[in-house]
Amino acid sequence: MEKDLKAVILAAGKGTRMKSLLPKVMHEVFNKPLVARVLDSVIEAGAKENIVITGHKREIVDEYLAKNYPSTVSVFQKEQLGTGHAIKCASEKIQNFKGNILILCGDTPLITSKSIQNIVKFHNENNADITVVSAFFDDPYGYGRIVRDNENNVSEIVEEKDASPEIKKIKEVNAGIYCINWETTGKYIDEIKNDNNQKEYYLTDLIKLAKKGSKKVCPYVLESADEIFGINSRKNLAEAISIMRQRKLDELMEAGVTIIDPMTTYISPETTIEPETVILPSTVIEGKNKIGKNCKIGPFAHLRGDCTIADFVKIGNFVELKKANVQSHTNICHLSYVGDSIVGENVNIGAGTITANYDSRTKIKSQTVIKNKASIGSNTVIVAPVEIGENALIGAGSVITSDIKANSLGITRAKQREIENYVK
Repeated sequence: MEKDLKAVILAAGKGTRMKSLLPKVMHEVFNKPLVARVLDSVIEAGAKENIVITGHKREIVDEYLAKNYPSTVSVFQKEQLGTGHAIKCASEKIQNFKGNILILCGDTPLITSKSIQNIVKFHNENNADITVVSAFFDDPYGYGRIVRDNENNVSEIVEEKDASPEIKKIKEVNAGIYCINWETTGKYIDEIKNDNNQKEYYLTDLIKLAKKGSKKVCPYVLESADEIFGINSRKNLAEAISIMRQRKLDELMEAGVTIIDPMTTYISPETTIEPETVILPSTVIEGKNKIGKNCKIGPFAHLRGDCTIADFVKIGNFVELKKANVQSHTNICHLSYVGDSIVGENVNIGAGTITANYDSRTKIKSQTVIKNKASIGSNTVIVAPVEIGENALIGAGSVITSDIKANSLGITRAKQREIENYVK
């Protein structure tokens, strides 16, 4: 039977090895904080409510959550006394809950919604009280080991420092993700003690308490160990970006998109691209974008997000787009910037064209509209807000500050002069 799902995301750590003024979970992978990547996955997987445990510089995390995830609840862990203590801090928000509680770390941005759905499905189908997510590593050093009982369920989790030589040979490790039937097992959180050298409350102790109470603790093995990759340093951050980048490129190529040089191409997870489109080398696509079929993007193109590109569009070398809606059969081929713009069908934008959309004094961004079949000459500056009419022609080298009617020529070029023998 399906149960309601809530997620608790542990995001209180300082991240000392990051050597940063930011909380660790606010460092970004593809322009999105680590904690946001985790939140996106649990929301897409169906979590009805999300609780984020904050600690170090919580005001930064809280401000981001309030702006981008207003329904998410933030709980402050004043002292970081272990993962078990973090859940104790959240217990007031979930004490009467009768569904499943999913516990994840806020610094594991590679976990996918598909895996979360599979974990919860496995948990429900096996009538588990706790599902412990695990993975197999060839080199499991540093991770807690999963010890199974005779029924192949989890009997305990043993940390590296407490493991015997025999247990250290186990390659199945704790992923730090748990699905808990809160109605049957939540009560054991209060029984977790801090009688250890670190004087911390470990969530892994919940397994022993549940087993003592004759509860069923099942292991769920992730298909890809990459999904539990945790961020503890800038090096880890770069590694996570690399994994996420390759994952997206593989997905696109399998779906019929040509990536000429995967080694130099960066495409965000939120971008969708239709088949038969070609992405040329050294192209960077950030944020959320929708790109149609039979397009050609790059080389050295940069899409900064919120772009919609229709079919049969060419975005060429050293072209930058931001918040641009470009309709079919349009060419923006060389050295141009098009931002906050709607560009129609069969438009040609010449080399070196700029939409000047930002007023640095008022901080206001204005929109440029270029209608179907318009042709913009090279080295043109279009100062928004302005509309270029259908089939209009803009002379090269113009600065356009007012609307241009359909079928009209817009030109602001100064008259050419020639002074003979000037050099002599």
